[in-house]
Amino acid sequence: MGTAELACASLEALVASPEFQVVAAVTQPDRPRGRALKLQPPPVKMSASRLGLPLLQPERARDPAFLEQLRRLDPDFIVVAAYGQLLPPAILELPPRGCVNVHASLLPKYRGAAPIQWAILNDEEQTGVTIMKIAEKLDAGDILARRVTPIAPDDTAATLHERLARMGAELLVATLANYVNNTITSSPQVEAEATYARKITKEDGRLDWSQPARSLWNRVRAFTPWPGAFTTWPGGAQSRTVKIWRASVEPAPAAAPGEVLQADKTGIVVACGSGALRIHELQLEGGRPLPAAQFLIGHAMHPGERLG
Repeated sequence: MGTAELACASLEALVASPEFQVVAAVTQPDRPRGRALKLQPPPVKMSASRLGLPLLQPERARDPAFLEQLRRLDPDFIVVAAYGQLLPPAILELPPRGCVNVHASLLPKYRGAAPIQWAILNDEEQTGVTIMKIAEKLDAGDILARRVTPIAPDDTAATLHERLARMGAELLVATLANYVNNTITSSPQVEAEATYARKITKEDGRLDWSQPARSLWNRVRAFTPWPGAFTTWPGGAQSRTVKIWRASVEPAPAAAPGEVLQADKTGIVVACGSGALRIHELQLEGGRPLPAAQFLIGHAMHPGERLG
């Protein structure tokens, strides 16, 4: 059971393993997306179709008709990864081996919808994946296995997502083999250490230049590719939104937060609450991402201007 891209690697790894038989994939229904609001299939549906798997797409996990379909499949266990809905007790109690989840954090830290983004945003030095038994409380089940990876300075939510998806898939297959053979011992989570990673909104990408440069740098990395870190620029007849794709931190003399200190082929340097952010790649609304030097050729930006 999964919906988002993170789940695809785990599904493919289970299908490729000779130790398991995937009897069906479950994902959420197609949803309207984009400006035209056309129905788009979730990533897991596309993976399941390529793999030739039977596919179920209930509107709600607690739908009686869906529960009956699961009972007829008679699974030994259910694997969940980035599904997007809480499972009711009727599903948790259905498979004799229970339900197992792949979660992209080192639980109990960062339970919830956006663990990858919040780990970067909070300046963590490392994160990882956890394989756990599913309990009724969100991401609070007993831990079967964890694997750690450092968060590199050049990591974004996109690169970390890709790495954790692969790690999760590898760890899942290895853990399930031991789980089925009863050669693995689970351990309860320490509830006092639990933190919550709420769902990201578009407005979370807005840059507050009064914050330290390192905090803004983390925000750029955490929200690439979505929702993107953005600010407003008063260039031209009216203020326009600018999305920042790559940046770095550097020291700078005291200046008003958001003030452009430098704008040339080496980058655009903007004063922050402490330090400065050097913007290497950015995108004007309606345009495409450009290196700072190319951006400035067509869009003059001058020291003393204020971003907001």
